Amino acid sequence: MEIFKIAVIGAGTMGRGIAQVFAQSGFDTTVIEVVPEQLKGALGFIDKMLGKSVEKGKMTAEDKAIVMGRLHASGELAAAAEADLVVEAIIENVDLKKRVFAELDGRCRPEVILASNTSSIPITVLAAATKRPDKVIGMHFMNPVPLMALVEVIRGLATSDETTALVVELSKRLGKIPVPANDFPGFVSNRVLMPMINEAVYALFEGVATKEAIDQIMMLGMNHPMGPLTLADLIGLDVCLAILEVLHKGLGDDKYRPCPLLRKYVDAGWLGRKSGRGFYHYAAGEEPPKKG
Repeated sequence: MEIFKIAVIGAGTMGRGIAQVFAQSGFDTTVIEVVPEQLKGALGFIDKMLGKSVEKGKMTAEDKAIVMGRLHASGELAAAAEADLVVEAIIENVDLKKRVFAELDGRCRPEVILASNTSSIPITVLAAATKRPDKVIGMHFMNPVPLMALVEVIRGLATSDETTALVVELSKRLGKIPVPANDFPGFVSNRVLMPMINEAVYALFEGVATKEAIDQIMMLGMNHPMGPLTLADLIGLDVCLAILEVLHKGLGDDKYRPCPLLRKYVDAGWLGRKSGRGFYHYAAGEEPPKKG
């Protein structure tokens, strides 16, 4: 099956990055988002990012115009009907994702692959909401999508060899490195990453060290490019909480229990960089420590 048209469901941080990468790689790409302001903001953000590439000499103004010409916007899920492959990138809520997959199953042609960018929800669960479980797969991109090379490729219980091979090849066409992971909550990336972030939050919660010290120790002592609290702010504290809840429920181990401080910050609307405040108060000019 040839892939020409892509639909990306969701225009948040991940969705807009995924759409940008597909459009830059030559695919006709439709971004579907029910919140008009977020849809407009996503296209404006992509335009801004491409503009920076032009300023740095990484692409020409003509190339930018071509890429933006491949991008389309819609507020209706029906717009996915013409796609050859759909990538779902909405919030990490299993019930909402299942509803989206069930609706996509009814709207898309039988041969169309339905992929999810889920950070933690098992692909088998999403595939069960469709009549095409052999064509449902995980394509877990990393943030920021245009810069990060990894695509974690997750097969559900019924995902076919053909679907997997096509998605692996497609990931390579995007300039990414596809790496397989089995279908468990959190896969590999977040099963390892989120407990580290959660433990850093516990260290702050228990007064072991300041947020700056925790981040500096992990950067300077473990050679991480940024500290775990800074990374949590970049990912989004609501996203971190949602992933930990999936891990805790799916694996039944209290080592994944979200720190109460993380839950309190999310309840307060302190979601990280996207809200202007998380562990660091960006809106007030506070910035995390940098490596080196």
